[in-house]
Amino acid sequence: MNSPVLEIAPLGFPWQTVDPFLFCAYHKDAYPAGDERMAPRASLAGRSIGADFSSKDGWSMYHGQSVPGFPQHPHRGFETITIARKGLIDHSDSMGAAARFGAGDVQWMTAGRGVVHSEMFPLVNADRDNPAELFQIWLNLPAKSKMAQPYFSMYWNETIPRLSVQDGDNRRTDVAVYAGALEGAIGSITPPPDSWAANPESDVRILTIRMDAGARWTLPPARAGVHRVLYFFAGDRAQVADREVAPAQAVLLADTAAVGLQAGAAECEFLLLEGRPIGEPVAQYGPFVMNTQAEIQQAFRDYQETGFGGWPWPVDDPAHPREQGRFARHADGRIETPPELVNK
Repeated sequence: MNSPVLEIAPLGFPWQTVDPFLFCAYHKDAYPAGDERMAPRASLAGRSIGADFSSKDGWSMYHGQSVPGFPQHPHRGFETITIARKGLIDHSDSMGAAARFGAGDVQWMTAGRGVVHSEMFPLVNADRDNPAELFQIWLNLPAKSKMAQPYFSMYWNETIPRLSVQDGDNRRTDVAVYAGALEGAIGSITPPPDSWAANPESDVRILTIRMDAGARWTLPPARAGVHRVLYFFAGDRAQVADREVAPAQAVLLADTAAVGLQAGAAECEFLLLEGRPIGEPVAQYGPFVMNTQAEIQQAFRDYQETGFGGWPWPVDDPAHPREQGRFARHADGRIETPPELVNK
Protein backbone atom coordinates (compact mmCIF):
# COMPACT_ATOMS: atom_id res chain seq x y z
CA MET A 1 0.00 0.00 0.00
CA ASN A 2 1.29 3.49 -0.83
CA SER A 3 2.45 5.62 2.07
CA PRO A 4 0.26 8.64 2.95
CA VAL A 5 3.50 10.57 3.52
CA LEU A 6 4.32 12.19 0.18
CA GLU A 7 7.27 14.41 1.17
CA ILE A 8 9.21 15.59 4.23
CA ALA A 9 11.08 18.90 4.26
CA PRO A 10 12.87 20.97 6.94
CA LEU A 11 11.18 24.05 8.36
CA GLY A 12 12.72 27.44 7.63
CA PHE A 13 11.37 30.90 8.43
CA PRO A 14 8.67 31.46 7.48
CA TRP A 15 7.28 27.97 7.02
CA GLN A 16 6.50 27.07 3.44
CA THR A 17 2.87 26.22 2.67
CA VAL A 18 0.80 25.07 -0.30
CA ASP A 19 -2.27 26.59 -1.99
CA PRO A 20 -4.60 27.97 -0.57
CA PHE A 21 -2.12 29.04 2.15
CA LEU A 22 0.71 31.50 1.43
CA PHE A 23 3.00 30.91 4.41
CA CYS A 24 3.05 30.46 8.17
CA ALA A 25 5.27 32.46 10.54
CA TYR A 26 5.98 30.82 13.90
CA HIS A 27 7.24 33.15 16.62
CA LYS A 28 8.47 31.91 19.99
CA ASP A 29 10.16 34.52 22.18
CA ALA A 30 11.37 34.27 25.77
CA TYR A 31 10.85 37.96 26.56
CA PRO A 32 12.12 39.27 29.92
CA ALA A 33 10.14 41.41 32.36
CA GLY A 34 8.76 44.67 30.97
CA ASP A 35 9.68 48.18 32.03
CA GLU A 36 7.32 51.14 32.50
CA ARG A 37 6.82 51.33 28.69
CA MET A 38 6.15 47.55 28.43
CA ALA A 39 9.49 47.33 26.63
CA PRO A 40 12.10 44.68 27.54
CA ARG A 41 13.78 45.34 30.87
CA ALA A 42 17.10 44.45 29.23
CA SER A 43 19.82 46.04 27.13
CA LEU A 44 19.04 46.35 23.42
CA ALA A 45 22.73 46.63 22.54
CA GLY A 46 23.77 44.45 19.64
CA ARG A 47 20.35 44.43 18.05
CA SER A 48 19.38 46.02 14.74
CA ILE A 49 16.51 48.03 16.18
CA GLY A 50 13.74 48.38 13.61
CA ALA A 51 14.73 45.11 11.95
CA ASP A 52 15.73 42.71 14.72
CA PHE A 53 15.07 39.06 13.90
CA SER A 54 18.20 37.93 15.72
CA SER A 55 16.68 35.77 18.50
CA LYS A 56 19.50 37.13 20.66
CA ASP A 57 18.98 35.89 24.24
CA GLY A 58 15.97 33.94 22.95
CA TRP A 59 13.88 36.86 21.69
CA SER A 60 13.59 39.45 18.94
CA MET A 61 12.33 43.03 18.75
CA TYR A 62 11.21 42.51 15.10
CA HIS A 63 10.35 46.00 13.80
CA GLY A 64 9.60 47.44 17.24
CA GLN A 65 11.57 50.37 18.61
CA SER A 66 10.60 49.96 22.30
CA VAL A 67 7.73 47.45 22.52
CA PRO A 68 8.52 44.39 20.38
CA GLY A 69 6.35 43.71 17.36
CA PHE A 70 5.29 45.09 14.02
CA PRO A 71 4.34 48.81 13.79
CA GLN A 72 1.87 49.96 11.16
CA HIS A 73 2.15 48.19 7.79
CA PRO A 74 -0.28 47.58 4.90
CA HIS A 75 -1.86 44.44 3.44
CA ARG A 76 -4.05 43.72 0.43
CA GLY A 77 -5.47 40.60 -1.21
CA PHE A 78 -5.31 37.89 1.49
CA GLU A 79 -6.11 37.05 5.12
CA THR A 80 -4.10 36.72 8.29
CA ILE A 81 -5.03 34.15 10.93
CA THR A 82 -3.12 34.84 14.14
CA ILE A 83 -3.14 32.18 16.86
CA ALA A 84 -1.74 33.75 20.04
CA ARG A 85 -0.71 30.76 22.16
CA LYS A 86 1.24 32.69 24.82
CA GLY A 87 1.68 36.36 25.60
CA LEU A 88 -0.41 39.27 24.34
CA ILE A 89 -0.84 41.04 21.00
CA ASP A 90 -2.05 44.64 20.74
CA HIS A 91 -3.83 45.23 17.42
CA SER A 92 -4.68 48.63 15.93
CA ASP A 93 -5.78 49.29 12.33
CA SER A 94 -6.77 51.86 9.73
CA MET A 95 -10.47 51.02 10.22
CA GLY A 96 -10.20 52.40 13.75
CA ALA A 97 -10.48 48.93 15.24
CA ALA A 98 -8.31 47.77 18.12
CA ALA A 99 -7.83 44.66 20.25
CA ARG A 100 -5.71 43.00 22.89
CA PHE A 101 -5.70 39.23 22.63
CA GLY A 102 -3.60 36.27 23.73
CA ALA A 103 -3.58 33.12 25.88
CA GLY A 104 -5.02 31.00 23.07
CA ASP A 105 -7.18 33.63 21.32
CA VAL A 106 -7.34 33.87 17.53
CA GLN A 107 -7.73 36.91 15.30
CA TRP A 108 -8.83 36.37 11.70
CA MET A 109 -8.41 39.45 9.49
CA THR A 110 -9.48 39.84 5.87
CA ALA A 111 -7.23 42.49 4.35
CA GLY A 112 -9.29 42.58 1.15
CA ARG A 113 -8.99 45.86 -0.74
CA GLY A 114 -6.51 47.19 1.79
CA VAL A 115 -5.90 47.66 5.49
CA VAL A 116 -3.06 49.03 7.59
CA HIS A 117 -2.50 47.47 11.00
CA SER A 118 0.04 47.16 13.78
CA GLU A 119 0.77 44.12 15.94
CA MET A 120 2.71 44.90 19.09
CA PHE A 121 3.74 42.49 21.85
CA PRO A 122 3.39 44.43 25.15
CA LEU A 123 5.46 43.03 28.02
CA VAL A 124 2.83 43.59 30.70
CA ASN A 125 4.56 41.56 33.43
CA ALA A 126 6.93 43.88 35.27
CA ASP A 127 8.06 41.33 37.86
CA ARG A 128 8.49 38.19 35.75
CA ASP A 129 9.21 36.99 32.24
CA ASN A 130 6.80 37.52 29.32
CA PRO A 131 6.99 34.41 27.12
CA ALA A 132 5.29 34.81 23.73
CA GLU A 133 4.33 32.21 21.15
CA LEU A 134 2.16 32.62 18.08
CA PHE A 135 1.40 31.41 14.60
CA GLN A 136 0.51 33.85 11.85
CA ILE A 137 -0.95 32.05 8.86
CA TRP A 138 -1.52 33.81 5.55
CA LEU A 139 -4.54 32.41 3.69
CA ASN A 140 -5.01 33.53 0.11
CA LEU A 141 -8.22 35.08 -1.24
CA PRO A 142 -9.69 34.13 -4.61
CA ALA A 143 -9.70 36.83 -7.28
CA LYS A 144 -13.39 37.61 -6.71
CA SER A 145 -12.69 38.47 -3.05
CA LYS A 146 -9.33 40.25 -3.23
CA MET A 147 -10.99 43.66 -3.18
CA ALA A 148 -13.54 42.80 -0.50
CA GLN A 149 -14.20 45.16 2.38
CA PRO A 150 -11.61 44.69 5.18
CA TYR A 151 -12.93 42.77 8.16
CA PHE A 152 -11.68 41.19 11.36
CA SER A 153 -13.07 38.65 13.80
CA MET A 154 -11.97 37.61 17.27
CA TYR A 155 -12.29 34.04 18.51
CA TRP A 156 -11.60 33.86 22.24
CA ASN A 157 -9.73 30.93 23.72
CA GLU A 158 -12.78 30.04 25.81
CA THR A 159 -14.82 29.36 22.64
CA ILE A 160 -12.28 27.43 20.52
CA PRO A 161 -13.58 23.91 19.65
CA ARG A 162 -11.37 21.25 21.22
CA LEU A 163 -11.07 17.48 21.38
CA SER A 164 -9.24 15.53 24.08
CA VAL A 165 -8.88 11.75 23.72
CA GLN A 166 -6.87 9.01 25.37
CA ASP A 167 -5.34 5.96 23.70
CA GLY A 168 -5.31 2.47 25.17
CA ASP A 169 -2.39 3.37 27.44
CA ASN A 170 -4.19 6.46 28.83
CA ARG A 171 -1.88 8.81 26.94
CA ARG A 172 -3.69 11.96 25.93
CA THR A 173 -3.97 13.85 22.66
CA ASP A 174 -5.44 17.38 22.69
CA VAL A 175 -6.64 18.96 19.45
CA ALA A 176 -7.72 22.60 18.96
CA VAL A 177 -9.83 23.37 15.88
CA TYR A 178 -9.24 26.86 14.44
CA ALA A 179 -10.99 26.27 11.10
CA GLY A 180 -13.14 23.50 9.71
CA ALA A 181 -14.60 20.65 11.72
CA LEU A 182 -13.34 17.60 13.57
CA GLU A 183 -15.57 14.78 14.75
CA GLY A 184 -15.92 14.91 18.52
CA ALA A 185 -14.99 18.60 18.86
CA ILE A 186 -17.90 20.72 20.02
CA GLY A 187 -18.67 23.88 18.09
CA SER A 188 -16.92 25.52 15.16
CA ILE A 189 -15.37 28.82 14.10
CA THR A 190 -17.27 30.86 11.51
CA PRO A 191 -14.73 32.42 9.12
CA PRO A 192 -15.14 36.00 7.88
CA PRO A 193 -17.75 36.28 5.09
CA ASP A 194 -15.34 36.76 2.17
CA SER A 195 -12.84 34.13 3.28
CA TRP A 196 -11.96 31.15 1.10
CA ALA A 197 -12.69 29.16 4.26
CA ALA A 198 -16.28 30.49 4.42
CA ASN A 199 -17.29 28.09 1.64
CA PRO A 200 -17.61 24.55 3.09
CA GLU A 201 -16.53 23.17 -0.30
CA SER A 202 -13.10 24.74 0.25
CA ASP A 203 -12.40 22.19 3.03
CA VAL A 204 -10.15 24.54 4.97
CA ARG A 205 -9.10 23.01 8.29
CA ILE A 206 -6.54 24.30 10.78
CA LEU A 207 -5.65 22.20 13.83
CA THR A 208 -3.01 22.16 16.53
CA ILE A 209 -2.29 18.72 17.98
CA ARG A 210 -0.56 18.13 21.32
CA MET A 211 0.35 14.56 22.22
CA ASP A 212 1.67 13.09 25.46
CA ALA A 213 4.97 11.20 25.14
CA GLY A 214 4.20 7.90 23.41
CA ALA A 215 0.57 8.84 22.66
CA ARG A 216 -1.18 7.51 19.56
CA TRP A 217 -3.92 9.23 17.56
CA THR A 218 -5.25 8.91 14.02
CA LEU A 219 -5.68 12.03 11.91
CA PRO A 220 -8.87 11.57 9.88
CA PRO A 221 -8.73 11.77 6.08
CA ALA A 222 -9.61 14.79 3.99
CA ARG A 223 -11.66 14.74 0.80
CA ALA A 224 -10.07 14.12 -2.58
CA GLY A 225 -8.20 17.11 -3.97
CA VAL A 226 -7.41 18.74 -0.62
CA HIS A 227 -3.85 19.87 0.12
CA ARG A 228 -2.67 18.96 3.61
CA VAL A 229 0.61 19.64 5.41
CA LEU A 230 1.50 18.60 8.96
CA TYR A 231 4.15 20.76 10.72
CA PHE A 232 6.06 19.03 13.54
CA PHE A 233 7.25 22.01 15.57
CA ALA A 234 7.85 20.76 19.14
CA GLY A 235 9.07 17.49 20.57
CA ASP A 236 11.72 14.84 20.13
CA ARG A 237 10.80 12.44 17.35
CA ALA A 238 7.42 11.25 16.09
CA GLN A 239 5.98 8.56 13.87
CA VAL A 240 3.78 9.81 11.02
CA ALA A 241 2.18 6.79 9.35
CA ASP A 242 5.15 4.63 8.32
CA ARG A 243 7.81 7.36 8.62
CA GLU A 244 9.86 8.51 11.60
CA VAL A 245 10.02 12.30 11.58
CA ALA A 246 12.47 14.60 13.34
CA PRO A 247 11.24 17.90 14.83
CA ALA A 248 11.22 21.07 12.70
CA GLN A 249 9.92 19.16 9.68
CA ALA A 250 6.93 19.68 7.37
CA VAL A 251 5.15 16.54 6.19
CA LEU A 252 3.08 16.67 2.99
CA LEU A 253 0.23 14.15 3.32
CA ALA A 254 -2.00 12.37 0.84
CA ASP A 255 -5.55 13.70 0.81
CA THR A 256 -7.88 10.75 1.44
CA ALA A 257 -5.74 8.67 3.82
CA ALA A 258 -6.20 8.42 7.57
CA VAL A 259 -2.77 9.04 9.11
CA GLY A 260 -1.61 7.40 12.31
CA LEU A 261 0.48 9.62 14.60
CA GLN A 262 2.61 8.54 17.54
CA ALA A 263 4.65 10.84 19.75
CA GLY A 264 8.18 9.83 20.61
CA ALA A 265 9.85 9.89 24.01
CA ALA A 266 8.74 13.47 24.67
CA GLU A 267 5.52 15.43 24.31
CA CYS A 268 4.96 16.43 20.65
CA GLU A 269 3.08 19.26 18.96
CA PHE A 270 1.90 19.66 15.38
CA LEU A 271 0.10 22.25 13.27
CA LEU A 272 -2.10 20.97 10.43
CA LEU A 273 -3.04 23.16 7.45
CA GLU A 274 -5.58 21.71 5.03
CA GLY A 275 -7.51 23.25 2.16
CA ARG A 276 -8.72 22.86 -1.36
CA PRO A 277 -6.45 24.90 -3.65
CA ILE A 278 -7.75 28.14 -5.11
CA GLY A 279 -5.84 27.32 -8.30
CA GLU A 280 -5.30 30.90 -9.50
CA PRO A 281 -2.08 32.75 -10.37
CA VAL A 282 -0.32 34.33 -7.38
CA ALA A 283 1.58 37.60 -7.68
CA GLN A 284 3.14 38.67 -4.39
CA TYR A 285 5.36 41.53 -3.40
CA GLY A 286 5.87 42.09 0.31
CA PRO A 287 2.51 42.76 2.00
CA PHE A 288 0.41 42.57 -1.19
CA VAL A 289 -0.88 39.34 -2.78
CA MET A 290 -2.79 39.64 -6.03
CA ASN A 291 -3.16 37.68 -9.29
CA THR A 292 -1.02 39.81 -11.63
CA GLN A 293 1.98 42.13 -11.43
CA ALA A 294 -0.21 44.96 -12.75
CA GLU A 295 -2.47 44.51 -9.71
CA ILE A 296 0.56 44.61 -7.42
CA GLN A 297 1.65 47.90 -8.98
CA GLN A 298 -1.88 49.25 -8.54
CA ALA A 299 -1.83 48.20 -4.88
CA PHE A 300 1.34 50.26 -4.32
CA ARG A 301 -0.20 53.27 -6.08
CA ASP A 302 -3.41 53.00 -4.07
CA TYR A 303 -1.51 52.74 -0.80
CA GLN A 304 0.70 55.72 -1.64
CA GLU A 305 -2.34 57.82 -2.63
CA THR A 306 -4.88 56.79 0.02
CA GLY A 307 -3.00 55.06 2.83
CA PHE A 308 -5.86 52.53 2.69
CA GLY A 309 -7.97 54.95 4.70
CA GLY A 310 -5.20 56.60 6.68
CA TRP A 311 -3.72 55.87 10.09
CA PRO A 312 -5.97 57.18 12.89
CA TRP A 313 -3.51 56.57 15.76
CA PRO A 314 -1.01 59.13 17.11
CA VAL A 315 1.96 56.72 16.84
CA ASP A 316 2.96 53.92 14.48
CA ASP A 317 3.18 51.33 17.26
CA PRO A 318 0.22 51.77 19.64
CA ALA A 319 0.17 49.65 22.79
CA HIS A 320 -2.82 49.57 25.11
CA PRO A 321 -2.45 50.40 28.82
CA ARG A 322 -0.71 47.77 30.93
CA GLU A 323 -3.85 47.11 32.99
CA GLN A 324 -6.07 46.62 29.91
CA GLY A 325 -7.53 43.13 29.66
CA ARG A 326 -8.34 41.17 26.53
CA PHE A 327 -10.88 42.98 24.35
CA ALA A 328 -11.79 43.89 20.79
CA ARG A 329 -13.26 47.17 19.56
CA HIS A 330 -14.58 46.81 16.04
CA ALA A 331 -14.70 49.51 13.37
CA ASP A 332 -18.41 50.11 14.11
CA GLY A 333 -17.60 50.80 17.78
CA ARG A 334 -18.88 47.47 19.07
CA ILE A 335 -16.91 46.24 22.10
CA GLU A 336 -16.27 42.53 22.53
CA THR A 337 -14.69 40.75 25.49
CA PRO A 338 -14.03 37.10 26.33
CA PRO A 339 -16.97 35.15 27.80
CA GLU A 340 -15.37 34.90 31.25
CA LEU A 341 -15.31 38.70 31.44
CA VAL A 342 -18.89 39.04 30.22
CA ASN A 343 -20.07 36.68 32.95
CA LYS A 344 -18.44 38.56 35.82
